[in-house]
Formats: sequence, C-alpha cells, structure tokens
Amino acid sequence: MNTVSPAHTSPVVGIDTLDDPRLRDYANLRDVSLRKSLEAAEGIFIAEGEKVIRRAIEAGYPVRSFLMSERWVDGLRDAIPPGVPCYVAPPADLARVTGFQVHRGALASMARVPLPPVGEVVSGASRILVLEDIVDHTNVGAIFRGAAAFGIEAVVLAPRCADPLYRRSVKVSMGAVFSVPYARMSTWYDGLGALRQLGFDVIALTPAADAEPLPRVVRRSRRPALVLGTEGDGLSARWEGQADVRARIPISPAVDSLNVAAAAAVACYLLTSQD
Repeated sequence: MNTVSPAHTSPVVGIDTLDDPRLRDYANLRDVSLRKSLEAAEGIFIAEGEKVIRRAIEAGYPVRSFLMSERWVDGLRDAIPPGVPCYVAPPADLARVTGFQVHRGALASMARVPLPPVGEVVSGASRILVLEDIVDHTNVGAIFRGAAAFGIEAVVLAPRCADPLYRRSVKVSMGAVFSVPYARMSTWYDGLGALRQLGFDVIALTPAADAEPLPRVVRRSRRPALVLGTEGDGLSARWEGQADVRARIPISPAVDSLNVAAAAAVACYLLTSQD
C-alpha cells in the first residue's frame, strides 16, 4: 500500500500491510457470524459512505477510526474529529481488507452507546413499530428508513431481531437507524403485554383474509403499536394472539402478501396519513 499523509489535525495514515492490526475493525465485513461476535465484543459498528458517516457522528456516536481511499479524505476532512486516526489505502486494498468493493469510498468504525430501556424510548410516542424476530439485516434497515420517512416515533425490537447497527442495516437505512429511537425488549414472552400496559393499542399485521383492513383499524386506534413478524413465517402464534386486533393491508388477490419491508412502509404511511 502507498503511504500518504495529508496535513490534518487528526493523523492521516497510509497503511503498508493488509494485516495491519489497526485495521481489525474493518476485516471481513461480509462475514456475518464473525462480525456479530467481533462487534459485540468490541462494542463497535461500521458506518459506510459519507452521508451515513456524517449522520452517525451527528447522532452522537463516538468515532474510533476511519478507513478510506485517498480521494475521499478532502470531502470528509471536516468530519474527522481531532485525534481520530484516518487510515488511507487504494481501493483494491480496501476490498482485500473488507471483503468487498467499497463503492462508497469511506468507512468509519463507531463506538456503540448503551440502548435505553423500552419504556424510555416509547414514552411520549403516539405510534411505534414492534419487530418480532426479523432476521434479515436488509429488511431491518429498510423498515427503519420507512419509519423515518413517515414519522414513526420509535421502534421496539424483540430479543432475537437483527441488529439495526449491522453494516448492511445501516447502509440500507441511509442512516435512519440513527434518527429513529429504538430499544430492545429484555423478554419476548410478555413483551406485548408490557406495551399494552404503557397505553398502546397492539395491532398485529398479518396477510390473513379474516383480519380487519388496516385503514379501518388505524382510524379508531388512539396510540397504535404496529407489530411486524419475521420473514416468511410472520408473527408467532403467541404474539398474534396477544394483540388487541389483527389487521391486514388490502391488496390485489393476485398477490398473496408483501415483503415485510414493503408492508412496513405501506403500514407506516397508513399510520400517519390520518394526521
């Protein structure tokens, strides 16, 4: 790798070897199982692309380091906090370290912050989403983006739901995971009962033909908590049974159901269209 050191209040460092230990945060970003264990142990996540990196910094996440190709340094120079190292390498070497072509040019290793409790996150919220065991990171990111677009005030995750701060979730959400408050339930079994005690109307979204149309349910709901189930199987029988009402999005009979991220976007619009 070529060494470059543009003048900056933070060290801009050229990397000479692919196995430099300072790049450990960025290694093998496509290996989901490896990244889950590493990021949990280190308390980190990876932000990708200038816009997402800036949104993470604006949301208050501390930056550990940057990794980027040289041409991105000037564009991000003002976002690099003093004292935070910025590692620079050619695009081909970035791909060898991370395991993919870094088309957005820049990565940042960010420190996680503790999640607030569910009660704190939903306090004062008039409409929220609840995600049960949605394991696809792309879907989680897309759901957060839709939630941000339509003014959903908080998202609550079941214990086994995918991590919104996994790189793919962050990227697909375009940083919306930083702007929509969220919390993770400590227990799944009575999770919906706890939300009901906090004053929410628990609405289970399902494609079942005998469920009520969601627009009708929304019109009479005072404080909706819309519950979305995992890809394929949908909501568990327990959570569907615990809901105050089962609701469906009216769609053409030519299609049996929507992808959970698409359904979430439509549902978020319906939840907020009554304003």
